[in-house]
Amino acid sequence: MKENLRGIEFMVGIPSYMESDSISYVVKQVDEGLSKYFNKYKTVIVNVDNNSEDDTRGAFLNTETTTPKHYITTPGEVRGKGNNFLNLFKFGNKHLDTLKGAVVVDADLKSITPEWIKHLGEPILKGYDYVLPRYSRHQFDGTITNHICYPLLYGLLGEDIRQPIGGEFGFSKNLMKYWLDQKWIHTTKQYGIDIFMTMHAILGGFKIVEAGLGAKIHKASAPKLGPMFTQVVTTLFDTILAEEKRWLGYPIVNPKKKKLFGLGKLDPPQELKINIREMKNKLREEYAPREKILKRYLNDYAIFTLDKMFETDHYELDLFNWTQAVYQLLHRYSMGSPKIKKDVVESLKPLYFARSVTFDYMTWRYNVQYAEEAILSQAKAFASQKPYFLGLYLHEAMKHINSLNNK
Repeated sequence: MKENLRGIEFMVGIPSYMESDSISYVVKQVDEGLSKYFNKYKTVIVNVDNNSEDDTRGAFLNTETTTPKHYITTPGEVRGKGNNFLNLFKFGNKHLDTLKGAVVVDADLKSITPEWIKHLGEPILKGYDYVLPRYSRHQFDGTITNHICYPLLYGLLGEDIRQPIGGEFGFSKNLMKYWLDQKWIHTTKQYGIDIFMTMHAILGGFKIVEAGLGAKIHKASAPKLGPMFTQVVTTLFDTILAEEKRWLGYPIVNPKKKKLFGLGKLDPPQELKINIREMKNKLREEYAPREKILKRYLNDYAIFTLDKMFETDHYELDLFNWTQAVYQLLHRYSMGSPKIKKDVVESLKPLYFARSVTFDYMTWRYNVQYAEEAILSQAKAFASQKPYFLGLYLHEAMKHINSLNNK
């Protein structure tokens, strides 16, 4: 195995935790893609695992491939997708003299084909630094992307990147080195890794493109209130605010789409169903203990809207209220102590559920084209409300000046 790892030119990483039932299929597709499209290069498939108890390691290593395989795990009880990526980047960093590029794909994919490796990897060999996926996804899938990550990148940074936390990426060795040099907070080492990678690729000025991959079929789920939400949003907020001097003055623009490789026409998305009643129950459960916090951080009109929603048990958080609520909480986060920051992220959860319920009611009859138009419309709303967000900073500055004048 050590001899096979010498002179690596291209690698595919598969992060995993408890994926013994699905990883073998992914490995076979990756192997075929490398054998078919990257046979001129010395390649390796790397499983970066979280010490899975279900023998993901055995499923990975026992899958027959022509491409050499290498298994890396986090120690003991160390978990987190970001820790897996950190291991992958450190592995790649040992092969910088020969490494030309890399691809990562999730271990639970059901729709991956050998061509995914081609579409994600070839742009890197043509001189691009970061390749993000373009899928057709059901509007009920990827709700953190649809309602928070995509519109904030669109609205504040002027970047039209449809799947900033998609799970499948291609990247150059230079970008990989850059990621290793950045500050990794706790949430980055968990589910925050994808947005960390995309944000730093943007802010670092790297060459970014997208790759059409078709439909993404995986272990999809309805909106979650678990660690994923907290970790992604915390990483997003921390990263975007750390660079606020670079984008506060950005003009409001209509972002251009990235150059597209791969498929130009995407297959229909997988069908998904959600339980609206269950979402409403969770919404109410999350709102009750955070009502006082939200009323401390939001303006009077937002509070009035929330009161009406819960009094009538009718949840409709429109674009105006949603964009302004997110910006108010992001601004409060920027000034807060660690405890306040944690409270801000937690208080965003019931609003995120309310927006998801509103959007799902609005689009459940839509086909993928019209659902995508609704998601783009939401992103444009965030861009149009950027002056409101900048006004929050101005208002805070004026309060500070007045306090100094009154001393």
